[in-house]
Amino acid sequence: MVGHMKNLQAHEVKHPLASKATMKVLVSENEGWDNHVMRVLTVEAGGFTPKHAHPWPHINYIISGKGTLMIDSISHPVEAGSYAFVPANAIHQFANAGDETFQFICIVPKEGHSL
Repeated sequence: MVGHMKNLQAHEVKHPLASKATMKVLVSENEGWDNHVMRVLTVEAGGFTPKHAHPWPHINYIISGKGTLMIDSISHPVEAGSYAFVPANAIHQFANAGDETFQFICIVPKEGHSL
């Protein structure tokens, strides 16, 4: 299976604690990955994902832009090329820290994915 992100539909992150964030699903069980989901999140200037915690970890890779990743009250600056492992049950949030689009890959177990 090979695809391109430009051909995928962006879904608004509808969590009430999120702002200016969308998600595209790249690989899931629909493409044959039964246990995990690979998504790309896009956060516009001034936007952020919800501050939250859950019982699964996730893996992130920053594609473009600059942002912050808060993990358990510690804010980490991230930019294109940065990567992160967010442990299970850690309170975390991504925020755009610049004027350009902030975009990152997020891989979670299947139970951690929702639109």
